[in-house]
Amino acid sequence: MFSKKDIIKVGVIGVGRGESFMKGAIEEIGLELVAICDTWEEKLNEVGSRYGVATYTDYDEFLNHDMDAVILANYFHEHAPFAIKALEAGKHVMSETSCNATLAEGVALCRAVEKSGKIYMLAENYPYTAFNQEMKRLYVEGEIGEAMYAEGEYNHPMSLDDGLKISPGLDHWRNNLPSTYYCTHALAPLMHITDLTPVKVNAFSISFPQYKARKTRKGDNGSVIICRMNNGAIFRLFNGTPGHSIWYRVHGSDGAMESTRGPGYWGPGQVRVWHDEWTLKEGQVKEKVYLPNWPEYKELAEKTGHGGGDFWTNLHFANAIRTGKQPYLDVYRGVTMSSIGILAWKSALEDGKTFEVPDFKNEEIRKKYENDNWSSFPKFAGPGQPSGSILGDIEISKEDIEYAKKIWRETGYEGE
Repeated sequence: MFSKKDIIKVGVIGVGRGESFMKGAIEEIGLELVAICDTWEEKLNEVGSRYGVATYTDYDEFLNHDMDAVILANYFHEHAPFAIKALEAGKHVMSETSCNATLAEGVALCRAVEKSGKIYMLAENYPYTAFNQEMKRLYVEGEIGEAMYAEGEYNHPMSLDDGLKISPGLDHWRNNLPSTYYCTHALAPLMHITDLTPVKVNAFSISFPQYKARKTRKGDNGSVIICRMNNGAIFRLFNGTPGHSIWYRVHGSDGAMESTRGPGYWGPGQVRVWHDEWTLKEGQVKEKVYLPNWPEYKELAEKTGHGGGDFWTNLHFANAIRTGKQPYLDVYRGVTMSSIGILAWKSALEDGKTFEVPDFKNEEIRKKYENDNWSSFPKFAGPGQPSGSILGDIEISKEDIEYAKKIWRETGYEGE
């Protein structure tokens, strides 16, 4: 049990996606939810009543609440400004999905973390499934040698109606998301396993408008991103198109390993490791497939969402605050991963041109990008801004819009 002085008081912005945090065994690791913030008052009041916490519709008022840290679960492309405000208010920050919508936001966020001295963490939960943590352990122990090639797939399609329910409104971020941007679920586990960092990126976008499940989406179906890592390795990332696939593989100098494919959200959850006969070391076998154990906290992890990842991100955030040591998924790795999606989109629009990835720890390099607000999201609209599809601006039919509005009204959304 934690003493009163060791309890970390936390507020959450975004009551929909924010419930992943709330259900992440927070009491057991000494986190106390004290306030939530959202502009959706009906949902805000319902969740606030359920958890018995203070509610706010104004973010500035929310930041004045007595709390130590803020969890950002608001819209995908709006995290950086909210994170910077929280850091300036003296709060630690854990930010879900993407850290920054533009390279300029990434620069500003790195500077804000440095100036504040506070903990910042990207709440990327996919590295913390049992099988990805096991592959991390194997890699650190030298089971497959140095990574030379790896693949990560985050391919999570859904039905038309389900897709519409989680993207209400034509200006919703999901309806305006370029195909490369949601890349961290594919990339983060590979980076965490190998401790390698992308230094160059190129990409191709997959565009078949006639086969889109959600017709209100202006972006393409999916993408393939190629990252050159800082040791020379190549990582391939795949996102989108029909056919569910969440899968990871790493080839090293002395062998290879992967999560196994099969039915279920994660597949069977097993790890497969294999070696060529001539590379076998003492104690190794040519091939093995097994269901890995959790490194610890099995019962707590298994009762939380995203394959246990919601517990682990909460735990690492809490540990970072208590020790004063930035977590592995710190602002530099978080901004780098988020910027891969942006740079990959630049590449896709130029048919695979290679772009260098900035070193966000280097202020001289950061200065080159401090005014780079290149983005296809509507909030950044203006001359010279890109389209969200390699085919240009895609017009949505009146029939598709009317059908979408019907589904949105069923969720309580009455807007356009």
